Amino acid sequence: MTSTIVGVVFLVALVGTGASAALRDSAASLTGGSFLFTLCGYVVILALINEAIGLPLAFYQGVTLERRYGLSTQTTARWWLDHLKAGLLALVFALIAAVLVCSLIRRDPDRWWILAAAAFTVILVVLVQLAPVVLLPLFYEFKPLDRDALVTRLVGLADRAGARVMGVFEWRLSHKTKKANAALAGIGQTRRIIISDTLLAEHSDDEIEVILAHELAHHVHRDIWKGIALETALIALGFYLADRVLTRFAGSFGLMGKGDVAALPLLLLAAGAVSLALMPVANALSRAHERSADRYALEMTRNASAFVSAMKRLGVQNLAEERPSRLVQILFYTHPPISARIDAAQAWAADQR
Repeated sequence: MTSTIVGVVFLVALVGTGASAALRDSAASLTGGSFLFTLCGYVVILALINEAIGLPLAFYQGVTLERRYGLSTQTTARWWLDHLKAGLLALVFALIAAVLVCSLIRRDPDRWWILAAAAFTVILVVLVQLAPVVLLPLFYEFKPLDRDALVTRLVGLADRAGARVMGVFEWRLSHKTKKANAALAGIGQTRRIIISDTLLAEHSDDEIEVILAHELAHHVHRDIWKGIALETALIALGFYLADRVLTRFAGSFGLMGKGDVAALPLLLLAAGAVSLALMPVANALSRAHERSADRYALEMTRNASAFVSAMKRLGVQNLAEERPSRLVQILFYTHPPISARIDAAQAWAADQR
């Protein structure tokens, strides 16, 4: 939340003081004045300034706090390397998004937001498909899981759920964190089971099976596609509001029309406002999906004791807050708290008896 507030203040100040227009002029003078080069120069300069502002907080959250609570296992040098890779990747995506949006605004000022929302949806689907084979390997090591009995068990579980997987992989998290995780990553030909080595080291096969059954539920219930649909709606609403804001302020703060590269901070503020305002709704839907996935895992494995022990162990391993306040849950939680998930599993087991 702190980083969000800092980012909003930065963007408001950038537009309100006329600094965004000045930054555009500087980028134009440095790159020769063409629209594409000016846009790219502006985005790069903006990204560097934003990085300079946010770096102390990122280091505090990623290194200082993680070490204070005994979660981090990575060296400072490795953190810097990962941060650099993440920053460069974010810059590439930002350049693609800026060129796409600004080009659409210049080509079709009235309907650009519809076209942009459609294009971003396609990009989102591609990223979900490529994540386990292109993006995640940039930051983590993967290798085929060498525990044959567990692999057979998990693949059989996936087959029962109707989820064809391309393999079961060990996800090397231990050289970065003590936290544990597992996922059914990718879609179509890239779908695979990934299990962190920290989970493999601390959890029994029964617990791993019930955790994976929860992940498989998201496939069975088509939660990935529901999430993409929700993101599409949020993107469309965000771009629509951005269009209204750009239309209203196109001649203010030194801006030269809706397609001015200096108007990008206004676009980000408007689109971000929609996501922030609707975050409690999105979180509530996500928690509903997670509760449904928990029930599916219990019904599929019939092993409530393994589910309860897995949740307790994950809560300790990941330092999850067991009973957060209701307001904190509404605003920030995409999953039900550990205590609620355990209570629901115990209630399910009691009903079965």
